[in-house]
Amino acid sequence: MYSEQFKESLALVEASREKNIALEPVRMTAEEKDKVLASFHPDYKVDEFEVLKIGPNKGDRVPKELAAILQAHSRIKADSVCLDKPDYETDVLVIGGGGAGASAAIEANEAGANVMVVTKLRMGDANTMMAEGGIQAADKPNDSPAIHFVDAYGGGHFAAKKELLAKLVCDAPEAIQWLSNLGVEFDKEADGTMITTHGGGTSRKRMHAAKDYSGAEIMRTLRDEVLNRKIPVIDFTAAIELILDENGNAAGAVLMNMETKELLVAKAKTVVIATGGAGRMHYQGFPTSNHYGATADGLVLGYRAGAKLLYAETLQYHPTGVAFPDQIFGALVTEKVRSLGAKLVNKNGEVFMHPLETRDVTAASIIRECSERGNGIDCGNGLGVWLDTPMIEKIGGEGTIMSRIPAMWRMFEKYGIDIRYEPILVYPTLHYQNGGLDINVNGMTTNIKNLFVAGEAVGGIHGKNRLMGNSLLDIIVFGRNAGINAAAAASSVNLGKLTLSHVEKFENEIAEAGINTDTVSPKLLPDYTKKR
Repeated sequence: MYSEQFKESLALVEASREKNIALEPVRMTAEEKDKVLASFHPDYKVDEFEVLKIGPNKGDRVPKELAAILQAHSRIKADSVCLDKPDYETDVLVIGGGGAGASAAIEANEAGANVMVVTKLRMGDANTMMAEGGIQAADKPNDSPAIHFVDAYGGGHFAAKKELLAKLVCDAPEAIQWLSNLGVEFDKEADGTMITTHGGGTSRKRMHAAKDYSGAEIMRTLRDEVLNRKIPVIDFTAAIELILDENGNAAGAVLMNMETKELLVAKAKTVVIATGGAGRMHYQGFPTSNHYGATADGLVLGYRAGAKLLYAETLQYHPTGVAFPDQIFGALVTEKVRSLGAKLVNKNGEVFMHPLETRDVTAASIIRECSERGNGIDCGNGLGVWLDTPMIEKIGGEGTIMSRIPAMWRMFEKYGIDIRYEPILVYPTLHYQNGGLDINVNGMTTNIKNLFVAGEAVGGIHGKNRLMGNSLLDIIVFGRNAGINAAAAASSVNLGKLTLSHVEKFENEIAEAGINTDTVSPKLLPDYTKKR
């Protein structure tokens, strides 16, 4: 199964384990962090970005792959869809069936609004389902939302919109209570106290988890609540264009049945975009931990309608994606593995960094170790470093892995690797869309009235880098926020005549800018067919 080089490196890791467990790696200085990011993080590769020629962010640079779909043709012609006889009418239209969309739908329904959810796959097919490590909230005596704010603001390079981040951390404890009341089974001590752990960049133990399938447990609970409330869910149906009214306000969406390609019109007083991330765009050729439908649809829909983007040039490459075996290449190895004691070790058996630096710094450091320093291990698909998982049981005692991260054990055990006794190989994987649509604190986009956004499609909550556990938190806090405010806004909306004139306007901009493209967007699904 393993090459000779592989075996030699593995022997060095095992021989160094006791020494490495006792080793206290030094955290990097701010200057050292800036240097490793500038030299090795993918966001700093200038030739991998393109300047937008049209749209509200004209002049900004974004990943080439994102520029191609932001400046692409619509899937429809403005005059090819009849808007006079909508197929659906509702107060609040939620686009997306993940954690943010479900939270928005639940709260809008609770507020008395008529709500409909449309999702291009099934309810729950989302990055929420795949989140593992936990959800942050400052609800212990030695912590506070203020300390949580400082951790997240610094971790995001001091670029977060302060009012959004303040809402995130201040609403966090109540978000945990809300989830718990709905039925989420968080890990608890025998006396009922919630167990909390550290995450990268956190100064307090505030990570709440359900073993290492936290997102699946949260999504299970939210999906059940949506279904129990009998909120209509139209699945296998994608939103391919927003509809505005004659006043320029959000007024629904053009939908496409993913199987029959039939076009449908949904008229709504308010719209919530909760379409998730962009990992399946495979920026710079990176593998991804994201679900199959993560293709930046919400950014395309909002941008073509005139909504501004914020920090669209920033992505999060999770430092520990699976580098071996091939069958799970790019899958997520939760940060919780490191918070429980596993350290990052190079091919020589050396710990080369503190295991709980922020994600961007950790990812850049692994890339540096494999490239500039030549200390990576050949994994077949490329290079990787060791994540020494047997350290966990030596530190926490026998049974820690099975009680705290059983999903990780199962994922590797299928391929003959027992992480209790063998280290695993990791390399950064495309994980999270830091940037997205620009919103106000009420969840509405800054320049399109009645268009709300929640979850990974939002930009600005986390700044230019996100800490572990703040994504599951933001889908709850800002999902609920969008649902509450969308329902409130819908109660006083008087829709004007529906229009798709913005589609025609954008098409004219493409022509005037001399953009020669055959691409249509949103992309909807990735294409993995082999090219000749």
